[in-house]
Amino acid sequence: MTTVEYLSLSKPQRILVRIGSFFKNIPIAIWNFLKKIPVWVWTLIKKFVITPFVDVKNALLFGDWKVRLSFIICGFGQMTRHQVAKGILLFLYEAFFIAFMILVGAPNLSLLGSLGYTGLVSIGTSENYVGDNSLTIMLYSIITIILIIVMFAFWLSSIRAAKKLQDLERVGQYDSFKNFVRSLTGENYHIFLLSIPTLGLMVFTIIPIILMILIGFTNYNSFHEVPSNVFEWVGFYNYSNIFTNNDASSSLFLQTFLQVLLWTLIWAFFATFSNYFLGMIVALIINQKAIKFKKLWRTILVTTIAVPQFVSLLLISRMFNQDMGFVNSFLIELGWIKEGIRWLNDSQYVSLLPKVMIIIINTWVGIPYTMLLCTGILMNIPDDLYESAKIDGASPFKMYMKITLPYMLFVTGPYLISQFVGNINNFNVIYLLSQGNPLFTYGDQAAPSTLQGVGQTDLLITWIYKISVTNNPKEFGVASVLGVMIFVIVAFFSLITYSRSNAVKNEGDFN
Repeated sequence: MTTVEYLSLSKPQRILVRIGSFFKNIPIAIWNFLKKIPVWVWTLIKKFVITPFVDVKNALLFGDWKVRLSFIICGFGQMTRHQVAKGILLFLYEAFFIAFMILVGAPNLSLLGSLGYTGLVSIGTSENYVGDNSLTIMLYSIITIILIIVMFAFWLSSIRAAKKLQDLERVGQYDSFKNFVRSLTGENYHIFLLSIPTLGLMVFTIIPIILMILIGFTNYNSFHEVPSNVFEWVGFYNYSNIFTNNDASSSLFLQTFLQVLLWTLIWAFFATFSNYFLGMIVALIINQKAIKFKKLWRTILVTTIAVPQFVSLLLISRMFNQDMGFVNSFLIELGWIKEGIRWLNDSQYVSLLPKVMIIIINTWVGIPYTMLLCTGILMNIPDDLYESAKIDGASPFKMYMKITLPYMLFVTGPYLISQFVGNINNFNVIYLLSQGNPLFTYGDQAAPSTLQGVGQTDLLITWIYKISVTNNPKEFGVASVLGVMIFVIVAFFSLITYSRSNAVKNEGDFN
């Protein structure tokens, strides 16, 4: 479509064209991403395989005895060439690595293929146990592999640095440990500053994600629960049970999964944009010059944030209870209804009433947060833009669509993405209001254990909680597969929308 054709369309048609263009360009963006993968792979191979191999080869062929001894004793080249402290640190890590591999790493890594043979059994009346803990084996194996990679990086760095120190010594120069420390507070300050957050990311995010993904390839459940029992690898069995229609049980699970996934995406969309636009409207109303007592209205809204969200949600859940809720009691006393309305547990029309109520309640709880965010941004929009628009005869709606909204979307684009992702995993609102009710019904068909307790207002995250915590028997492997699905969905939406947002594409245009 040409620019002239686009401009000849009405406003609703332009919006539909932009929406269609967005979804049309998603496959193109995915294809462009896939085309870049071979280039990235070659760059990584060149940087982390070819270049290190060449460096190690040069150090082995042209290095002196100090450099060659660094192949065995990590940090030896530094200790013998004016970098004693750095060499000692490298040697201490090597010693720690060797001790860890002997005591913990190698024994657990050797059992990774089988995940153990017998569960832990108590010996007599003492607290001594013999046997294997499959979960511990898996966790320590992951840690061991990570430490091996780190050890290889340190070993390679030690050899490179030893060869560099030798080359400097030949021309009458040397690089002291003070220079190394000075570089960490200078040009390499970012490495020093980000090392602790990176370590925290590794311990609290990356390792749990890897562990979760691996559990999805096992039969870890209540019948193979540690520490009394061991579980074992089952390959893609859990995935095939979810995404195939081999039998009635698999068909029921797939049908339920698709319904829960659809509701999860619908909920995330409305929960994100209802809060965003209504919060923006409230902020715009309060910021109007004709509105008096602006600080009072902001204070009243901010005060609601002081109450913990889970307290508000539990109170609202009680208020809308079918039998004991204040709302139903009040309506019955007024004579408007004869029996209590199932506000959060009605199953008619695909549970439409509970779903609408949950979205409305979430909007009421979330508006103050968005109002605060939008208030700060609105105050930074130059008044000259509005004055010029008024002189040109623009209406308030026109100024909102052409000035306020584009500015807000430009600044808050990443915030919207994070809110959407957060709502996909919004456990509190769903579980505290409806507990996922009303439950799915399957008639005379026998539902598998993984469908026990799953409701029509459940999100994927609350379903995972039920499968792995409240259900009996528990299916940790299936819960892991669903967790991987959430990760894929979140990564897909985050990468696509973030890369295509104006906040990223036109970052240099913001003033």
